[in-house]
Amino acid sequence: MDSGMIGKIEKAKRYAEERNRVRFDQFTVTFDGANNPHTVTFTDATWLCDCEFFHTHATCSHTMALERILEGMVPEKVA
Repeated sequence: MDSGMIGKIEKAKRYAEERNRVRFDQFTVTFDGANNPHTVTFTDATWLCDCEFFHTHATCSHTMALERILEGMVPEKVA
């Protein structure tokens, strides 16, 4: 392995520990729920999920779990 790659690996490890460097602006994930997989999207600080509960409550276990996983890495919606 060349020295340039070694330096990049070390930098990547350092970046991975500094979560405040990363901010997600938009993404789509498949969340394997207890009964079915669900599609969850995050765009413009807004969560969407295709599960029934989300459609009636504007939040669900899938979006809440992702908020916990990505704490500090997604911008909060301004009320």
